[in-house]
Amino acid sequence: MARSGRKQRWCSQPLTPLWEGPDFGIEDQDYYCTRKETSWEVIREWFKTHRNNHNHNHNHNHNHHVPAASSDAGGVGLGVVGERSSSSSISSSSPSLMYMNMTPAKTQDLRLLLGVLGCPLAPIPVSNKPISPNLHIKDIPIENSTAYYIIQQYLAATGCSKQQSCAKNMYTSGMVKLIRCETEVSSGKSVRTMGSRSGENGCFVLWQMSPGMWSLELAVAGNKVVAGSDGKIVWRHTPWLGTHAAKGPQRPLRRIIQGLDPKSTASLFAKAQCLGEKRIGDEDCFVLKVSADRAAVMERNEGPAEVIRHVLYGYFSQKSGLLIYMEDSHLTRVHSPSPENDTVYWETTIGSSIGDYRDVDEVLIAHEGRTVATVFRFGETSAEHSRTRMEEIWNIHDVVFNVPGLSIDSFIPPADVLLDSP
Repeated sequence: MARSGRKQRWCSQPLTPLWEGPDFGIEDQDYYCTRKETSWEVIREWFKTHRNNHNHNHNHNHNHHVPAASSDAGGVGLGVVGERSSSSSISSSSPSLMYMNMTPAKTQDLRLLLGVLGCPLAPIPVSNKPISPNLHIKDIPIENSTAYYIIQQYLAATGCSKQQSCAKNMYTSGMVKLIRCETEVSSGKSVRTMGSRSGENGCFVLWQMSPGMWSLELAVAGNKVVAGSDGKIVWRHTPWLGTHAAKGPQRPLRRIIQGLDPKSTASLFAKAQCLGEKRIGDEDCFVLKVSADRAAVMERNEGPAEVIRHVLYGYFSQKSGLLIYMEDSHLTRVHSPSPENDTVYWETTIGSSIGDYRDVDEVLIAHEGRTVATVFRFGETSAEHSRTRMEEIWNIHDVVFNVPGLSIDSFIPPADVLLDSP
């Protein structure tokens, strides 16, 4: 593809857990390249923006006894990153007029939404080994053998067990609606709510090719997030942070395993533990759990951010055998460089309801769902904590297997990611 005449400076940065969760842009990209901990400072800036907006409106009401004005004047929001040139398969990502006209608080809300819900990754890699229908249960814990049986039922329910040959690739397109954040801040004595519920519509295109190659483009409110994997490197590009590569083991896109690719989902849960049963809505479900081991999460540590855990739970209907709910949670500790400041913990929980399974070439694919994410921030000693809630409603419009002409060249990462990879 043709390159723009302007030279773009790319910053290859690791995807620390909250790069998969809350991440924000800053105005000076050169400054960001030299100070990785700035991302966490900007997260604090996001909370300061909402807190200032809340205080501004409260004071305006108290002093003038008139209804509070809109949040256009409030906050210490971050500027919108300027125009960028294209590189490799990434097209120009300059913000649209709609995006530039957003208030600082709404701009950061959208960045938070896209950071958390745009392209999160699963906690563990997908095994490339085919799942055998025969399992020797000797010396295997009952929790694992039970989970293996449940996964076999899932493969049969989706139609994958009777497939004579695997699809070589897949194309998926769909629509999303991201609902902006509401934040509750508690000081131990009182609780106040900041922000308001409002939604932004968008769309996405996803290409996938076995083993482990995928490419995602998600556009919402004039803002586009691009992410991908060539089977070895996972990377992501946002207009406000540029391009960065994920640390640690190569992990699948969460959007793929939430009903779009049953075989990837089955491979992910192949060595799961069965925790028992739980009712989700009107369905009795088996609960399976997988989690990243200590060595894997340590590989994802970066700078002041330390990953404590990352766990994924799958809820499989006892009646249909299908995956109807999925929840993952990861906890990160951010150490403060100053002894006067408190160490901060961030716990991000993402729960997805999955449904409307339809037959596509004799395979059942989930065509709609709703995801609710919660970002919980708390300190080791401070009584204050905050909880931010956001939602995504998604619908699949088109699924095509074995697209002609799709090759491994379609999943090559941007050049700067390749140069910086070991």
